[in-house]
Amino acid sequence: MATETPKISPQGQSEAEVLEDSGCSLVLHNDDVHTFDYVIKALVDICRISSTQAEQCAILVHCHGKCTVKHGSYETLLPMHTALLDKQLTSEIVK
Repeated sequence: MATETPKISPQGQSEAEVLEDSGCSLVLHNDDVHTFDYVIKALVDICRISSTQAEQCAILVHCHGKCTVKHGSYETLLPMHTALLDKQLTSEIVK
């Protein structure tokens, strides 16, 4: 019985690595500096979520210290992460 070798994409990643990359999350962390309105506006503008979702995220961040804001590939989340950092908000991308 022959074993299958993983298929390699043009960028040199196997299918498993590509699927794994799409399993990333953008996590926003709490701080004691920014107002709810500031955080909500940033999330709506940067992450393209509704104001209701942004408000819920802000409350979760305040109560639990962090909240997953968005799921997607690393490449999709990186510009959002960078933009949040530019607004002095603390975020990270986790797999």
